[in-house]
Amino acid sequence: MKQASDLDTATVDFQQTHHEPQDFRDRFALGFVKFLRVFADGFFAGRYGHRAVVLETVAAVPGMVGGLLQHLKAIRHIRDDQGWIRELLDEAENERMHLMTFIEIAKPTRFERFVIMMTQAVFYNFYFFLYLFAPRIAHRVVGYLEEEAVISYTQYLEQIDAGQVDNVPAPTVALEYWNLPADARLREVVLVIRADEAIHRDTNHEFANQIADQAHD
Repeated sequence: MKQASDLDTATVDFQQTHHEPQDFRDRFALGFVKFLRVFADGFFAGRYGHRAVVLETVAAVPGMVGGLLQHLKAIRHIRDDQGWIRELLDEAENERMHLMTFIEIAKPTRFERFVIMMTQAVFYNFYFFLYLFAPRIAHRVVGYLEEEAVISYTQYLEQIDAGQVDNVPAPTVALEYWNLPADARLREVVLVIRADEAIHRDTNHEFANQIADQAHD
């Protein structure tokens, strides 16, 4: 998987795109994500650092669940996985590093850590069964979640550029993972994370498209 660590962070090639729903499955996925967005906006308002912590808690789940179930499917059908397992596991690892980074930046409170635990527990079980019975919808949900993540990180950047959020030094975990220069700051971290999310967005929409095409064959 190509990640933002492979890119020049000063000139990250970025596009904000949206997959238009094609049928009731896509509309369900989009509606579910918009429903989650309402809670995120209500709970965190403009506190994008804290929002990122909970967002990445959720985002780190699908890749691991999808990788596990694709692994079992490949074994069950005795066939090649066509690279899906590695792609999904890499995505899970990447999202986990996003979470580790923002825990250092946002310093979540004890209550917010409790919210993280509960959110992960609920979402893991929901997503596991969604992927088990409707993998196309599961990937589309992630695609739309990543679209929202890109929007949130763009708004975060706007706050940083407007001076509403301190452009603090990047934590060590981010410097090492993304190979950032020693003097990198929060703005560079948000840029590379947004680029990662855009890659995950496109990957999961493509996976959903491939599943839909296979169903029509």
